[in-house]
Amino acid sequence: MNPGTKVALAALKGERPTSKIAAPFEIHPTIVSQWKRELLNNATGVFGSKSPGKVVQKTQEGIDTLYREIGKLTVVRDFSSRRLGR
Repeated sequence: MNPGTKVALAALKGERPTSKIAAPFEIHPTIVSQWKRELLNNATGVFGSKSPGKVVQKTQEGIDTLYREIGKLTVVRDFSSRRLGR
């Protein structure tokens, strides 16, 4: 578990003030509050989907879109570098 997750979970428990949670990690208490809020906002994504396959499919579609964009940018870069004689 990464440190940010540990901090957010400790804040979520509410057993200690955010300043006491933040001190050992040398971060500002505001960051603790932000990470706690982010954890709460994204928790529904973990359990909200009834079909994990849909999440995987959406993720794969996102990856495919990024690869297409990388391909386009590579073509533009290569064309531009040839055009500039580099």
